[in-house]
Amino acid sequence: MSQRAEADTVAVDVKDGIAWVKFNRPEKRNCMSPKLNRQMLRVINELEFRDEVGVLVLTGEGAAWSAGMDLKEYFRETEAQGLKGVRHSQREAYAWWERLRWYQKVTIAMVNGWCFGGAYGPLFACDLAFCSEDAQFGLSEINWGILPGGGASKVAVELMPMRKAMYHALLGETLTGKQAEAAGLVNEALPAERLEGRVTEVAQKLLKKNRETLKATKDAVRHVREMTYDNAEDYLIRAQEALNWHDRSDGRHHGMNQFLDDKTYKPGLSEYDKSK
Repeated sequence: MSQRAEADTVAVDVKDGIAWVKFNRPEKRNCMSPKLNRQMLRVINELEFRDEVGVLVLTGEGAAWSAGMDLKEYFRETEAQGLKGVRHSQREAYAWWERLRWYQKVTIAMVNGWCFGGAYGPLFACDLAFCSEDAQFGLSEINWGILPGGGASKVAVELMPMRKAMYHALLGETLTGKQAEAAGLVNEALPAERLEGRVTEVAQKLLKKNRETLKATKDAVRHVREMTYDNAEDYLIRAQEALNWHDRSDGRHHGMNQFLDDKTYKPGLSEYDKSK
């Protein structure tokens, strides 16, 4: 088929508080090209502070989530431009992965098919991840003579036990969705026909919660993983104090009042009513 326009490499649909963002190169198994990387950064930046968006879901058009980096456009063609071309294309990719890691809204990876190599970057960047049981995950770099770069090796050791990560990287064998769940790459693996329904269910639960608290919590989880216990304890105390002043909805006190005075909910079982 003819070359896909840059603006068409990413598809977006906002519905009922959820932004459904799709890798949209199904003819290439949604592999990431420089065009797609540039467009994805534009899309997620535009969505980040829209009031009607509470959760972002990243998924793929067709039979793949993303097969990783486009070998022709991302590697061969940029390498032909020398170091300048290589660095430029790397920065375009890493920019939106980093933006997604610290995104203002909760993000969910809905892995509906292949997830290979470079796709581990956005997989890790999303806060939660769900996949179909027939999805396939792989670090195939070893099979064509490079190491799992672009953060892929880091993602493997962050999400998987070391022995499993080492085997995964050295053998280049694929994992099924259920194996990916067991290894820690995703939260849940479900039959394909139930995947979107489950992701929608989780997103709807998140939409009921305090947005400022969600942002502070997701940032806290990412930050404290790299801290000592004492440093994490101090950081979390300061982060909670900052949230108390930053949250203009004063959710902390509304929640306490509804539990202690109104007795309308139990924090261990549900969230407080944001409409009151």
